[in-house]
Amino acid sequence: MKEVNISTGRRTDFIDCSAEIQAAVREMGIDSGVVTVFVPHTTAGITINENADPDVMTDIENALDRLVPWSAGYRHAEGNSAAHLKASMMGSSLQLIVEDGSIRRGTWQGVYFCEFDGPRSRRIWISKS
Repeated sequence: MKEVNISTGRRTDFIDCSAEIQAAVREMGIDSGVVTVFVPHTTAGITINENADPDVMTDIENALDRLVPWSAGYRHAEGNSAAHLKASMMGSSLQLIVEDGSIRRGTWQGVYFCEFDGPRSRRIWISKS
């Protein structure tokens, strides 16, 4: 397993971590197979989406804010229930195919770390499945 550290700069932040995951796959010597990418945090997630137009991630952020507003009478005492809900919606893990030492993605796809309770120092765990 390889751990990648991510630093986020805003309460909600989408960070393309494709290069970091690719580097971890190479460091682990994985030539082919499947890797699992896991985020061990309850207020952050991981997703795959377009990395060519930054407006896509802005649209996702705005849509999530409309669906899960920060103030909605939540009971969780820390005041970050919206972050927990958004993280659950995005998911905490994904799998990527590795072929010839490279993660396989569609032409416009990037792997995004999704921060919903930042800024913070975070981790991503990568393991061969």
